[in-house]
Amino acid sequence: MSDYQTPVPADLPERIQHYIDGKFVDSAEGGTFEVLNPVTNETYIHAAAGTMADVDLAVQAARRAFETGPWPEMLPRERSRVLHRVADLVEDRGDRLAELESFDSGLPITQALGQARRAAENFRFFADLVVAQADDVYKVPGRQINYVSRKPIGVAGLITPWNTPFMLESWKLAPALAAGNSVVLKPAEFTPLSAGLWAGIFEEAGLPRGVFNLVNGLGEQAGDALVKHPDVPLISFTGESTTGQTIFANAAPALKGLSMELGGKSPAVVFADADLEAAVNATIFGVFSLNGERCTAGSRILVERSVYEEFIERYAAQAKRVKIGFPHEPGTEIGSLVHPEHFEKVMSYIEIGKQEARLVAGGGRPENFPTGNFIAPTVFADVPSDARIFQEEIFGPVVAITPFDTDEEALELANDTKYGLAAYIWTNDLKRSHNFAQSVQAGMVWLNSNNVRDLRTPFGGVKASGLGHEGGYRSLDFYTDQQAVHINLGEVHNPVFGKAD
Repeated sequence: MSDYQTPVPADLPERIQHYIDGKFVDSAEGGTFEVLNPVTNETYIHAAAGTMADVDLAVQAARRAFETGPWPEMLPRERSRVLHRVADLVEDRGDRLAELESFDSGLPITQALGQARRAAENFRFFADLVVAQADDVYKVPGRQINYVSRKPIGVAGLITPWNTPFMLESWKLAPALAAGNSVVLKPAEFTPLSAGLWAGIFEEAGLPRGVFNLVNGLGEQAGDALVKHPDVPLISFTGESTTGQTIFANAAPALKGLSMELGGKSPAVVFADADLEAAVNATIFGVFSLNGERCTAGSRILVERSVYEEFIERYAAQAKRVKIGFPHEPGTEIGSLVHPEHFEKVMSYIEIGKQEARLVAGGGRPENFPTGNFIAPTVFADVPSDARIFQEEIFGPVVAITPFDTDEEALELANDTKYGLAAYIWTNDLKRSHNFAQSVQAGMVWLNSNNVRDLRTPFGGVKASGLGHEGGYRSLDFYTDQQAVHINLGEVHNPVFGKAD
């Protein structure tokens, strides 16, 4: 046993099970997989390893609930009441959710608490939106009325990542359920602990049996089975781009609806006229919060040359002051990375970076954390655009800083990756900020701000960062079929073929 332990949450289950048709069950074939404590890398629980058999049982239950149950036929207001109760329960259990999330993922407890609050807000938002939803009507006076009717589609397959898992599960569950669908959730195998809490929350909130189903397991087994299942018309996936390509290929034969939020290598562009203190604070938070394991991290910082050295000096000094600690400690700003496999990946990129650029902070494991998946905030300067640490998603507390001389060069550097999820622009020049935002290849742009998003706005990327958008009405668009209905109000004007003489 390691000398470095974190408190184990009370009342953990003996094992993690699937939840199918209103019951917790083991895998049909009896398989399990190990779940590791990210601070010690020791197995602390076993989880049911789902296969095609388990996915099929879950999909059958979800399909029965959709075809014969009350959920899709309920009035929006009735579904809204259930979803508001879900939000209330999530808020009431926020401390417990955060405790499990922090323990399972290595996320600092203060940041895990924020994710629990956001999960509740996601449900509250879509509970309100589905009631306020207005469908389109098009009139041709005296001749025709055309209206659009939204219908739930069926069984939605939801595949979620291991970073902020409970919150990102809520981001898919809330709109899918609000629209009247039933769901099968496949959480990430690294962090399956908190997903099981949804079962009790949904039961207490009054969600009908079979509407929510949960299958744990490895992506290449349970996730693959869910993508390929013929009775699952929709797949919403958040994860890295290579897996997204596989899902795209496997869903293609059935022409399934896909929404995929994939990887990112987002630029933060700092011009000389920016508020440097605000830019440093924002870009420190933007890449080192959530342990650097965030899709929208501004992990490439592009700085105008006239303030470049000052920025580097201030940034490196502040990165060295970021508090590394055990996830459960309130003062911790960076905890433990999620898994030893991911730790080794991030460390390998740090070693690559040492050959490609100038290391100005961090560079490996902190001295006072000899075990676990701890990495010091790592800052590379003078990073060329063809460097791997500039081009490839690292998904850890590692940042690449590069100088530029002109607006044109800054834009070229910002767009010079295969990704296009987010971008952050720091300048006090109004024309420049808007023109740059229009030209940067990113699904989301923040001007002089840091990743604060209104839930009504679209979330998604371009290029290798995703397919489609969710958020607000875009989520309801994805989780519903839109049927156009045309009504004649006047004389029928039909060309007549085969008219009798």
